Amino acid sequence: MTLSRRGVLGLAGALGSVGAVGAAKAPGQAATAGAPPGAAPASAPRAAERVRTGFERLAADGYGVLAGQKVGVVTNPTGITADARHLVDVLHADERVDLVAVFGPEHGFRGTAQAGDSEGASRDPATGLPVYDTYDKSGQRLADVFTAAGVDTVVFDIQDVGARFYTYIWTLYDCMRAAALAGKAVVVLDRPNPVGGRRAAGPVLERPYASFVGREPIALAHGMTAAELALLFNGEFLANRPVRLRTVAMSGWRRESFFGETGLPWVPPSPNMPTPDTALAYAGTCLFEGTNLSEGRGTTTPFEVVGAEGIDRRWAEAANGLDLPGVWFREAYFTPTFSKHVGKVCGGVRLIVHDREAFDPVRAGVGLLVTARRAWSGFAWRTDHWIDRLTGSDRVRTMVDAGAGVEEIAGDWAAALARFGATRGGYLLYE
Repeated sequence: MTLSRRGVLGLAGALGSVGAVGAAKAPGQAATAGAPPGAAPASAPRAAERVRTGFERLAADGYGVLAGQKVGVVTNPTGITADARHLVDVLHADERVDLVAVFGPEHGFRGTAQAGDSEGASRDPATGLPVYDTYDKSGQRLADVFTAAGVDTVVFDIQDVGARFYTYIWTLYDCMRAAALAGKAVVVLDRPNPVGGRRAAGPVLERPYASFVGREPIALAHGMTAAELALLFNGEFLANRPVRLRTVAMSGWRRESFFGETGLPWVPPSPNMPTPDTALAYAGTCLFEGTNLSEGRGTTTPFEVVGAEGIDRRWAEAANGLDLPGVWFREAYFTPTFSKHVGKVCGGVRLIVHDREAFDPVRAGVGLLVTARRAWSGFAWRTDHWIDRLTGSDRVRTMVDAGAGVEEIAGDWAAALARFGATRGGYLLYE
């Protein structure tokens, strides 16, 4: 059989792919023994094997899961092939896929918008496809977008960073709910959790504190991939109206793997997530969004430096005095070019993670909150108590204010974290 140019380009998008999507299953039937419903199995990794993403495995299977459907893709600049081409370009060039729409999340399809913003609706100049804005849309409003776009299946492929308040996982959740309302199917193409998936950490969200930085009760550092979260969402939180869900697992990824071990190219998933090292610190230092300190936005190392005017070496000394595993805190000075304290010299700390496996970013973030409040008289929470949305309750804030230490605060969330861990275990796709 002779392939057209579109077909050749589509096959090229699966560069080096191994494995294939499992055969279609009846609703509620697992794709493999012991796997959650809707999951295509992960291939057993071989020594020195590069990770193959869900998109690569979908392409290697000839896009069979998408056959005969009008497809829309929820993605951003991270939705790339192993040779750094965008999946929208690859899918559009392949005659086996009827790609009719693109949906952009927070920061936009092309990733140009800052936090809390999007690019709006447009037309993609490369493909001519309409680009719809999903940001700040959920429920029936988002279902209406899918209906207007004329899609049968919504494909999700975005690189997450492993923290509950990183909004792409809630874009996934909102898309699943909306697709169920609109009678559409959802296919989630998996990518690595860049900080590994060995364990969950931190407080579990309490529902009265739900928002777009946490819709449902999961741990702050969830230790899951997007496909695993999709299965958990469908099984635990959307059970009354589940979406028709398929997940396409990776091959070659193991739970202890950090991003640098995957062999995949890193694309910043948002403007202030430039490197995998940023992601490693993010689940802890993003808590400073809830304070009057800079979390390093407007510097070349956001979330790796934290500080404010008037802070000196005493904070770093106090933080190092906690003797937290896997991390050192170095006295640092920086001048943000935008966001908090723009144009002003800030003193603070820089995190140096010397043992990634031992490092717990949430405990480190809480330790920095505890010591910042003690070491700097100017410390203050944001007046809207945004910290409560980030941590998932008012407990961290009130315990820090009461003078509690890191271990006491972590002990407060231990029971809820253990319950989440037990639930989480039923939806894991990888060893």
